[in-house]
Amino acid sequence: MRKLKLLFTIYCLFAISTAFGQTSTEMVDAIVKEANDNSQLEPLAHELMDVIGPRLVGTPQMKKANDWAVAKFQSWGIEAENQEWGKWRGWERGITHVDLVEPRVVSLSGMQLAWSPSTSKKGVTAELMIIPEVEDSIAFQKWLPTVKGKIVLVSMNQPTGRPDYNWEEFATEESFEKMKTERDAQTEAWRARMNATGYNSRNINEVLENAGALAIVQSRWSNGFGANKIFSANTKNIPVVDLSLEDYGMIYRLTENGAKPKIKILAQSSELGTVPTFNTIATIKGTEKPEEYVILSAHFDSWDGATGATDNGTGTITMMEAARILKKLYPNPKRTIIVGLWGSEEQGLNGSRAFVEDHPEIVENVQAVFNQDNGTGRVVNISGQGFLHSYDYIGSWLEAVPREYKNELETNFPGTPSRGGSDYASFVAAGAPAFSLSSLSWSYWNYTWHTNLDTYDKIVFDDVRNNAILTAILTYMASEDDDTTARERAVLPTNRRTNEQYEWPEPRKANRDGGK
Repeated sequence: MRKLKLLFTIYCLFAISTAFGQTSTEMVDAIVKEANDNSQLEPLAHELMDVIGPRLVGTPQMKKANDWAVAKFQSWGIEAENQEWGKWRGWERGITHVDLVEPRVVSLSGMQLAWSPSTSKKGVTAELMIIPEVEDSIAFQKWLPTVKGKIVLVSMNQPTGRPDYNWEEFATEESFEKMKTERDAQTEAWRARMNATGYNSRNINEVLENAGALAIVQSRWSNGFGANKIFSANTKNIPVVDLSLEDYGMIYRLTENGAKPKIKILAQSSELGTVPTFNTIATIKGTEKPEEYVILSAHFDSWDGATGATDNGTGTITMMEAARILKKLYPNPKRTIIVGLWGSEEQGLNGSRAFVEDHPEIVENVQAVFNQDNGTGRVVNISGQGFLHSYDYIGSWLEAVPREYKNELETNFPGTPSRGGSDYASFVAAGAPAFSLSSLSWSYWNYTWHTNLDTYDKIVFDDVRNNAILTAILTYMASEDDDTTARERAVLPTNRRTNEQYEWPEPRKANRDGGK
């Protein structure tokens, strides 16, 4: 009798396992079919990047994006809301126009930096000056009053606008090596020039402003054709603009050679006081284990040199599309599925850090966080982030993913915990199993990361579709898993430089009143 009961139990377990396997296979097939046959990625990208545009924290466009996402989730039958997590300096970009007016007239390619003060409607017109070569900070202080009424150039003049890969393809080896040697020497000389002033690129603008400069011009080349980094102004009353490498080099050379060029800067912007800032949170409620959570994570904000297409529009639409697919095919998940579109990641993971602080009951019961941030490419790496048993559960979930959606994917277990970089680090620091779905580059660092070129046309939709499928399958598998993920931490390696063992990162406070 006992033997019969044992055989019956084994039979039941086998039947359940087989049924679950069939269900999983059918669900995976359905996810793949829905993602390929009814993709919403292109319209989502158009509405977010082309219509709403960049999503700098504290701007009206950021709030428009929050409201758009809530409405979009609700149209799919997913509960969603904007959760206020803090306040920020409110600002809105207007028109930027920069013209060379002497010794000839030409419109220049440039834009004001984020949070730049506005000019008057007439703009400012003035002669240019370059940060001088001085012996020391005392000599610089003697020079400083001469900037009154002038526009100051604060960046090195790049010796070439061709990226290294272009030189490697076409230059002779001798010519390429000569260029690099000369560029290194010029870079070191500029570094010494800045050091002699007693200031650096982070605080020189304020010093020049206080000395009476009318505006500041920089060019922060990103080592790619036409690509410049666009960050913040760091001034209170005068505008700061970034010019293309080509135009900056021209006006630098004119100034250096005594042509006394003048430019006109019209930089319109609006200060909006202190404004609330939000995370957009969407929820598909779980049925069997509603107090355990799978979180789909992406930062919603961007810098505003372009439209934030690959940083992090692609991560955003990946998570939104995965949620849409799951709601349609898997409307009653075992665990609760949350989509977190975080604010102010670019200023220090503030939205996700605030969520971790405000929702310990969720963080304590996270099954997994899947975060995607670094560009439009196919996911090619997942690290276990230092969780000792991450191989067991991530490995089993990946087994369900069809080969064509993971054939380039490498894993690193148990890995080491991230201390920053993107929003999954906020959860890792709190001990929650959170993982970065790290992407293939597509020249992300040079051409789109925080640049003026991060636009819709840089999105590779086949790769983003791949990522939405991967995310949806991993989410389904994590939700359906009978086991709750283990949180034991691996023994971390030793820092070779200090010979001390690495420690797990500590949670950091969100900046809830920023930009001032």
